Amino acid sequence: MHRIARTGTAAPRSAPCGQCGAWLRFDPAVEQLKCDHCGFVNPVPQLGPAVEEQDFNAALAATRDAQETQTIETVRCGSCAAEFTLDPNSESGLCPFCGSAVVRETTRAEQLKPKGVLPFKVTIDQAGEQFRTWLKRLWFAPTKLKQYARTDRSLLTGMYTPYWTFDSATRTAYTGERGDNYTVYVTRTVTRDGRTVTEQVPETRTRWTSVSGGVARDFDDVLVLASTSLPERITERLEPWDLPSIKPFADEYLSGFRAERYQVDLPAGFTRARAKMDVVIREDIRRDIGGDHQRIHSADTRHDRVTYKHVLLPVWLAAYQYRDKTYRFVVNGRTGQVQGERPWSWIKIAGVIAAVIVAGVAIFLVVHGTGSGGPALPK
Repeated sequence: MHRIARTGTAAPRSAPCGQCGAWLRFDPAVEQLKCDHCGFVNPVPQLGPAVEEQDFNAALAATRDAQETQTIETVRCGSCAAEFTLDPNSESGLCPFCGSAVVRETTRAEQLKPKGVLPFKVTIDQAGEQFRTWLKRLWFAPTKLKQYARTDRSLLTGMYTPYWTFDSATRTAYTGERGDNYTVYVTRTVTRDGRTVTEQVPETRTRWTSVSGGVARDFDDVLVLASTSLPERITERLEPWDLPSIKPFADEYLSGFRAERYQVDLPAGFTRARAKMDVVIREDIRRDIGGDHQRIHSADTRHDRVTYKHVLLPVWLAAYQYRDKTYRFVVNGRTGQVQGERPWSWIKIAGVIAAVIVAGVAIFLVVHGTGSGGPALPK
């Protein structure tokens, strides 16, 4: 079964228009709330200065504090386990992450409140154009997918995806070995032109020396995906994000879009951030050791002044099921960068292979039918 996930763009959260009372949606083209009924533009309330970093250890203790948490209602997809908001006026819909049907069976969860949001800047029309351009470059993609992408505006769903960012001042003590290359000449017996000769040839060897030391690095805004619904190999290719443009969180930015709740909690998020930091720290250690080769035996890292932000980043998302497998397509809601998983049309591939074989046979008959003195091919 092949089908496109039709997700629609109805707002899971909205606010009334100040002029006519109709529901509003956030319009990325003007970066304000816009009424689809009367066209009146309603400004998003300004909530103060830039988003501040939150103390990590204090946040762990505050997860039970009502001032720092919120109760959110989401629907859960039975196929891919994604949890996201649904249009309050709909009792069913399609999961934007896998295209499976979902019904309103609301789940409630206590979660840390998001402190920041990066509003959509790319409109659905711009995202659709980017998506179609990407599809045109795909060889042997199913025709039905390209047809839907050309005609179906509801193919894409605007989704706010949860992320953590972490800051940390790190100090790392290490032990290891430094390897310095040196050259020696060794005697070898070789055979040249049938004669056995002895010659001196250079050979590179490595002298290893035990080392120990320390490195320091301050990390800023290490980004960690707090969702398990999208493969990280896709979301990482959407980077970089313009994190300095993050706004203080306001429900108005979510008007007209859906939002996913985080599935990777704060402690697990920091564990993933540490893994990213460790990669950079090991490179710092290698540079500090120096030499031609380095071996790291131990690295003990201390994290101080750890802070975090819980933020929502915008993506346009489409899901397509082809031969019982789900393929996801994601557009960065700020830059229009497109990444995705692609299906292959084996019918098209088989057709090309058959055409190549027919052309090869025809060339063979022409060459051997006329060049070998045999009878010429009929005209």
